[in-house]
Amino acid sequence: MLLFFVLLACTKKTENAVKNSSVDSLSTYLTLANEDNLPLQIKQKYAQKALNVILEQKDDSLNKVNLFKVANRYYNMSDWKAYLKTTKLILERAQASKDSVHMAKAYTYLGDYYLSQSISDSAFMNYYKAEKTYLKLHDELNLAKTFLNKANLQYNEGDFFESEIAVFKALSILKNEKNVNELLYESYNLLGILYNEREEFTKALEFQNKALNILKDKKIASDFQFKAASLNNLGFIYMHMGSYKRAKGFFERGLQEKNLFVDRSSLYAILLDNLGYAKFKLNESDQLPDLFYESLRIRDSLDITSGVVSSKIHLSEYYAFKKDTFKAVQLSKQALALSRTTEKFVNTLEALKQTAAVDPRNASRYSKEYIQLNEKMLKAERKMGEKFSRIEYETNEIKDQNSNLQEKNKTLVYVFSICTLIGLFFYVYKTQQAKNRELLFKQQQQVANEDIYNLMISQQNEIELTRIKEKKKVAQELHDGVLGRMFGIRISLDSLDKLDEEQAAAKRNKYLMELKNIEQDIREISHDLNREKSELINNFVVILNKLFEDQRNTFSSKLIVSFDPNIKWDVVSNMVKINLYRIIQEGLQNCNKYAAADIIKITFETSRENLVLTIEDDGQGFNTKRTKSGIGLHNIDYRVAECNGTLSIKSAKGEGTILYIKIPIDPNNLLTNDI
Repeated sequence: MLLFFVLLACTKKTENAVKNSSVDSLSTYLTLANEDNLPLQIKQKYAQKALNVILEQKDDSLNKVNLFKVANRYYNMSDWKAYLKTTKLILERAQASKDSVHMAKAYTYLGDYYLSQSISDSAFMNYYKAEKTYLKLHDELNLAKTFLNKANLQYNEGDFFESEIAVFKALSILKNEKNVNELLYESYNLLGILYNEREEFTKALEFQNKALNILKDKKIASDFQFKAASLNNLGFIYMHMGSYKRAKGFFERGLQEKNLFVDRSSLYAILLDNLGYAKFKLNESDQLPDLFYESLRIRDSLDITSGVVSSKIHLSEYYAFKKDTFKAVQLSKQALALSRTTEKFVNTLEALKQTAAVDPRNASRYSKEYIQLNEKMLKAERKMGEKFSRIEYETNEIKDQNSNLQEKNKTLVYVFSICTLIGLFFYVYKTQQAKNRELLFKQQQQVANEDIYNLMISQQNEIELTRIKEKKKVAQELHDGVLGRMFGIRISLDSLDKLDEEQAAAKRNKYLMELKNIEQDIREISHDLNREKSELINNFVVILNKLFEDQRNTFSSKLIVSFDPNIKWDVVSNMVKINLYRIIQEGLQNCNKYAAADIIKITFETSRENLVLTIEDDGQGFNTKRTKSGIGLHNIDYRVAECNGTLSIKSAKGEGTILYIKIPIDPNNLLTNDI
């Protein structure tokens, strides 16, 4: 059953309204900032005005009291950003003036802030700091309040055992205090809730009845509707015990409390829902399903998500009983979808349980998810309990500070000196280790660079040998072929003067054709030389293509490579080429190892004065804001920096990854002049 116990929900609104318009401006601003009938923005404006007045005053004890009043206003209007800022300001001032009283109170306010934001570990840490400070101050009453704050937090996180211990610590203090009935009520109410969770119903009823008896004290404010809350909690225990008739009586009594809807409409909605469920279990059809729908309407208007989930689950149960399967499934699935938008696992568990009951065809799937989520919730509760214990252990301070003060001071000096030396040694050791790792990394990078450089030199040597051979061949062809033929033609042309005109014309045409043949041979030799130059320039591209060929032969992903033909590789430095080769190699390795990509694209382009390398894949991608860079991306970033370039990464879950690398090149040398 997804029903509701009611914990306390008091605000920090404790000051009485000041009606006299002649009071000073600060008091007027504080009063107006707490006025319920004013719009939120107007109240925020008055709170800021009050804060401005306080900041101009002397920083003393009264000043801090007024700052707490401003923080109260922000708390009441749920302006959490301003509340946190004001509270931190108070803490800073209190620490600067060594004002332990206000430090402890500021820690409590910070705990309230983190509790409101569901940041449980930070809330617990601040409550614990407040607890330790109040212990030093021997402030028993505030210490008890802090114990109760911790107990409520531990209950909310499922740490029931430690919550019970904290409540009894508070009670051991409160029994010796006067005028603390409101705190006693809170303690008994929480114990009743804790024992109900552990199915110790006798004890649960005992403490809830104690809480109800406390409310006979007329000094306790009625506008918090504590009595209605206790009646609801008693009814909830009987509901848990299966005694629906007795439960119904308590819910009906709770709804009869005066001004309940006005003072606490959320509690009114809980009682309506619980009463409707009790009637449903008793097969009493009157007011059903109207009670559920009215509760749902109120909860939805108040944006109480967990309450809306509960109402829809109860309506689903009701329609399932009425054999209206369509409505039952529809409501249960709505509850399940809504519950998944919250961080409260219990809501989702109840929604899964109900959906499995009304949708038997998919029951196994919902049951499997229920089991998995339940295990996750238990682990989370256990982990949070361990975290609370660790916080207490790590922040625990030395006790009995006043005993043997001189000896302790000497010991502290010795310990501090030794610790400083050890810490210094450890720091130097770690620093040296880090330097050694960095040096080793650079050495490994250098070895890798040398390997690539040697490969490039080897390729260069082979091409150089080929080029020398080609030059010799060209020289031989020019000497033995072209020059010899030209010499023969020159001699033959000289002999034309001895022939008559007709014979000379015929021979001249023959020699002109021979000159044309020689011209064609020279053109072919020129083309051979140009091809040699192109092969020399594209040496780096050949090395890259070998890497790409290995990639295609080894992995199933499709590799698409594109080179801008205008890039003049012969003027790109070897250092840049080496780093580009390693960047591409690292990028391909990341694609193969992590991305699970089907298509990989590598593109070389020119952009103004930059050489641009793009490595793109259609793999699973990652969240660039949350995922820390691994060693692969770190290496790429390091190599881009070596080239004075920039690296940008665009990626998202399921949307692939794009590495965009820009490396500056001398604009006069980057592009060819060929068209």
